[in-house]
Amino acid sequence: MELMVVVFIISLLAVIAIPKFANLVRRSNEGATKGNLGAIRSGLTVYYGDLQGNYPQRISDLTANGKYLSLVPMAKTPYYHDNSSAENDASSVGDSGRWFFDNGPNDQNYGTVLVDCSHTDSAGNSWNAY
Repeated sequence: MELMVVVFIISLLAVIAIPKFANLVRRSNEGATKGNLGAIRSGLTVYYGDLQGNYPQRISDLTANGKYLSLVPMAKTPYYHDNSSAENDASSVGDSGRWFFDNGPNDQNYGTVLVDCSHTDSAGNSWNAY
């Protein structure tokens, strides 16, 4: 009888703890992606200042000689896409789960970088709204 009570208590704790842990992991990945987005934007700002008003052609250009970034960080969009440090080659925002960088000098959003994902984070905000 005591063994059944112990098994019941452990099962009850597991039922409560596992979803909380999964949510914690998801939120940590979201925080990492937002931090990585900020790092890319900071690198772009410094690059823009050094080159007197010009942005690079690709985000990966920021890693040349490690001056702006040592490597392109990962975009982690939990449950929707695989983690990726790649850049979307499309001319508009879609749903690839990669980084999107607007490198068109004649475009209104020239120099904008965001997460190319139309899904929402745990707070209900669209990833490409950051």
